[in-house]
Amino acid sequence: MALRPLDARFPANKTHFCFQENKSYIARIVQTQYPLSVDKVKTAMQKEPSTLVPIHWLGFGYAALVASGGIIGYAKAGSVPSLAAGLFFGGLAGLGAYQLSQDPRNIWVFLATSGTLAGIMGMRFYNSGKFMPAGLIAGASLLMVAKLGISVLSTSHKS
Repeated sequence: MALRPLDARFPANKTHFCFQENKSYIARIVQTQYPLSVDKVKTAMQKEPSTLVPIHWLGFGYAALVASGGIIGYAKAGSVPSLAAGLFFGGLAGLGAYQLSQDPRNIWVFLATSGTLAGIMGMRFYNSGKFMPAGLIAGASLLMVAKLGISVLSTSHKS
């Protein structure tokens, strides 16, 4: 964790520290010499307004859904291509979710994976009309693309 002074008026080795956890800043107040009011402590400890569930946790769930879909397709129908595609795209989505957990601006692997799956499975759903599995994965992929777009637009307005 990288330590940096929360306020330039106070030296970093004395009291106020801000550390970085999953790239979102959380203020930790360590009172040693400088007394702080309750209001200042509350203000420093408030989280940034964001979504209820971080995007990378939704991404890990999405990756598990895609991978388990491939496994279920193999178990039910003996489809090796379904297993390979499910594990491949599930692994890529998991990698993208991991990258999001390290740097929320690094969306490209996750966006490409969910966008590709939305297109492929959307076409399969359109042609077959069957919700399972094509419609479910297409819908989940579209939701992930939308969620990524919303998070990118909301973070670009903050900076």
